[in-house]
Amino acid sequence: MTAVFRDTRRAALRRPLFLTTLILLALGATQAAAHNVTEGDAGYIQEIWGVNIIPFMYLGAKHMVTGYDHILFLLGVVFFLYKMRDVGIYVSLFAIGHSTTMLLGVWFGWGINAYVIDAIIGLSVVYKALDNLGAYQRWFGFQPNTKLATLIFGFFHGTGLATKILDYDIASEGLLANLLAFNVGVELGQLMALAVILIVMGFWRRSPRFFAQAYTANVIMMTLGFILTGYQLTGLFVAA
Repeated sequence: MTAVFRDTRRAALRRPLFLTTLILLALGATQAAAHNVTEGDAGYIQEIWGVNIIPFMYLGAKHMVTGYDHILFLLGVVFFLYKMRDVGIYVSLFAIGHSTTMLLGVWFGWGINAYVIDAIIGLSVVYKALDNLGAYQRWFGFQPNTKLATLIFGFFHGTGLATKILDYDIASEGLLANLLAFNVGVELGQLMALAVILIVMGFWRRSPRFFAQAYTANVIMMTLGFILTGYQLTGLFVAA
């Protein structure tokens, strides 16, 4: 697989479509903030009181479906997974990590600077893209444990969401039920996003040019991860 990437790298980089797509995606990425909660949703969270299962499920699903950082990382994780068993294992590890730190972070009030955690989340996208490109084997001569990395980065993704939720002071009454409902919504949103990704990947993999285009896609993914990281670090220094 790595040899195929090396053979097709230069041809992929010469394609005008590659440059055009990269510029458009990069510009789009800088206009959003990872794990952001919209003003309308934030206002709703602050105003409601008591147990609200369905609304929090909706908010959780909306967060996942519209969270491009989650989607990019999820895409990277399943990019070269062909068996549903493997997809299930990796997605479950990500879900366990994400759910654990999101629930515990809000419940116990763990807070991390939002810029720092979102920069780490951007690096998780970079990490996975480089992994898909076989960079670690070429550079260091070994392959990191991909399952462990998926779980660990799941912890960071959940911490990022917990940090945002804490900023909006959810009412203590019904907190546990609402958090569990939100988490269920997140997982439902993840399943919906995953279904779309797998359908698209299924058709894409049938193309004889898949591996050449896969190199391009992972370079774009890596670049977006760097852009997200730089965007958050810039915000950190400006806010300091």
